[in-house]
Amino acid sequence: MGLFSFIKNAGAKVFGIGKTDAEEAKEAATEAAAKELKLEEAAARKLEETIADLQLEVENLKVFIDDDAATISGTAYNQATREKVILVVGNSNGIATVDDQMTVEHEEPVAQFHTVASGDTLGKIAKKYYGNAMKYPVIFEANKPMLSDPDKIYPGQVLRIPDLD
Repeated sequence: MGLFSFIKNAGAKVFGIGKTDAEEAKEAATEAAAKELKLEEAAARKLEETIADLQLEVENLKVFIDDDAATISGTAYNQATREKVILVVGNSNGIATVDDQMTVEHEEPVAQFHTVASGDTLGKIAKKYYGNAMKYPVIFEANKPMLSDPDKIYPGQVLRIPDLD
């Protein structure tokens, strides 16, 4: 009889059985997207739980993650709480940007943010912003409960730098 050649993926189209390579690729992409969405939803719920565990007062807190961007909404008790929530979310692995859509019950002055560089200490940061390295406890207190020790900061971490009263 001999060797016969066929179009590899035509059978699925003709008989309606099986899937073409394109259909399988589309299905795999859809499944991967659904899995990614579930992971992002789980990460968002974990961040909401962490914020609650840190006793940061935010009513109706919602965190939404899409790829490496997070959106947060809700009503923070005060500006310090709002900024701490932003830092909890933003300093999380895999988050590159935070879209803050929160409101604040009790207005306060807005703090500055500082990204820790290699070799930074809270004393060096206090010297830069306040002109006095011995003011480092102000920065440490402003970043509690995310910081548990003034010596445990790392490059890339973002810290709150409040105004001195």
